[in-house]
Amino acid sequence: HLWFTVMCVFQGRCAEDLYKGIQSSDSGVRCDSLKQLADVSTDITFAQEFISRDGHSLLVQIVEEDKESCLIMTHTLTGFMELMDHGIVSWENLSSAFIKKIASFVNAKVQDASIQRLALAILENMVLSSNSLFQLVRQEVTLERLITHLQVTNQQIQTKAMALLMALLQTAGEVDRQNIIHSSGPVGDEMAHYLYVLQSVTLNLLEPLMRTPLDSYNQDQRDMLHNLRQLAFETESEGSLSNERRRSLCAKEFKKLGFSNNSNPGQDLVRAPPGLLALDTMTYFASRYPDAYSRFVLENSSREDKHECPFARSSIQLTLILCEIFRIGEPPSETRSDFHPIFFSQDRIFNELFCICIQLLNKTWKEMRATQEDFDKVMQVVREQITRTLASKPTSLELFKNKVNALNYSEILKLRQTERLHQEETLAPPVLELKERLKPELLELIRQQRLNRLCHGTLFRKISSRRRQDKLWYCRLSPNHKVLHYGDVEEDTETPPIETLQEKIPVADIKALLTGKDCPHMKENKGKQNKEVLDLAFSITYDVEEYSLNFIASSRTDFCLWTDGLSVLLGREMSSECMRSELEILLSMEIKLRLLDLENVPIPDAAPPVPKPPSNFNFCYDFSQTEQ
Repeated sequence: HLWFTVMCVFQGRCAEDLYKGIQSSDSGVRCDSLKQLADVSTDITFAQEFISRDGHSLLVQIVEEDKESCLIMTHTLTGFMELMDHGIVSWENLSSAFIKKIASFVNAKVQDASIQRLALAILENMVLSSNSLFQLVRQEVTLERLITHLQVTNQQIQTKAMALLMALLQTAGEVDRQNIIHSSGPVGDEMAHYLYVLQSVTLNLLEPLMRTPLDSYNQDQRDMLHNLRQLAFETESEGSLSNERRRSLCAKEFKKLGFSNNSNPGQDLVRAPPGLLALDTMTYFASRYPDAYSRFVLENSSREDKHECPFARSSIQLTLILCEIFRIGEPPSETRSDFHPIFFSQDRIFNELFCICIQLLNKTWKEMRATQEDFDKVMQVVREQITRTLASKPTSLELFKNKVNALNYSEILKLRQTERLHQEETLAPPVLELKERLKPELLELIRQQRLNRLCHGTLFRKISSRRRQDKLWYCRLSPNHKVLHYGDVEEDTETPPIETLQEKIPVADIKALLTGKDCPHMKENKGKQNKEVLDLAFSITYDVEEYSLNFIASSRTDFCLWTDGLSVLLGREMSSECMRSELEILLSMEIKLRLLDLENVPIPDAAPPVPKPPSNFNFCYDFSQTEQ
């Protein structure tokens, strides 16, 4: 007790001496007093004595007036920080003038490094102490300036700037986060680069984990592995089991978890990257979203071995993919500006993205009906789903989750097909216009081919009600395209001469072309014809009495050729699937031939503007004059 009393008296005298020395008119005395203050303020007894004399207000006054040298200001800020760390005086008691002056030290382009470092630390404490101070600091400190501090060579300033940035983002709600990021209005190129640097520097904090392989002898890491297993499976009390039984049970459950090395699962995490970062993401998912984790593991445990999606193997590969997408481990580029707004929407964004993407992976696995052999294909699709979604710049995790889940496997296939066509430039507006111009010529070519096929003729079989196949008959078009000739033929007949076909139907008398169930011979045998026959049946009606000639083609190709040919004779459009396929093939071939000389030459979407006509046309060269 006596010693305590002596110390209080001593600290009181010291506080009184320094209080007077700080107010001295001699700058040397002021500097020495403030330097000593910075050293002794770590002692709480001295701090109480000095603050009881309102000494902290004296320091605030020195900062607000900002008339002292850099050295004196450094000692002042150091002493102030030490005094405030004791929690005797509330940060909220500080004046707005003091806060603005501290912020000006941070915003100044030319400033002593020690003063900037201390100013950054003071602002960080303000932000974390209360919401009102957070709002004041947010208004005074620009994000561009803070990110500039991240690019300096002084590591202490880099660290303090990062600490203040994180404090601002963590204290802010989602709306305030967006306001901090977009506080200067639309994101320009320079601002985008600053945000990219912040994103890169922050994500690179994960690099040590990513580069560190799992240590099988590290008890903490082994406990994390076993915790993954215990969270997934409700096992009987392991304490009552023999060592052999316990090892067998663990190996079985680690296999269900998707580890390749069941007896020593840590071997799966020896590869670095992703190293311990993969274990960290798995543990985060299992503890933060236990229901989703259990559902993932148990759902795949109940599938056949070849169809189960291995959680551990998938998680390790997914973590590596996310590291590659975010370029973790690479220093920030001096020119890039492709930041992701989602990065600023959430704490532990990397882990949260992993939690969404591992569930997406399981969903995609089921959509692709994948087996173990398809693992790499599934991971390629998942990588594409993530990169395409991030390219749309989602601003929140919820938006990312909705978009990435909407981008299912079938949508990825459609996008790939569309992009392939774009790469071939078959969807460029000028190429589409060229296609439309080529269509009439190619359709005419198909029409002529159909008429030529009708002129060659085709062998058909008659179908009676008594037996399925009765007789053969042949039908062909006259060379002048005016008459259809048909008649019965023998089995071994190939192409009978047109004169041997006794029956005739003038094309001018044909009234309609019917197909499928609308055909008279299909109506007569209603309910007896299968779908295959219906798909091959067609008829033509002719004369005023509406007679009909009924056909059943031997194949779908013959059906298309004849229905197209008869449509041409009747002056109608061809509509068969064969025609559409042939037209597409011909168009593709013709386009490729015409664009052969333009390979690797980009085709603009719009034609270049036609220049205005000249003011006069007096530029004709007179060839009649004899050259001298």
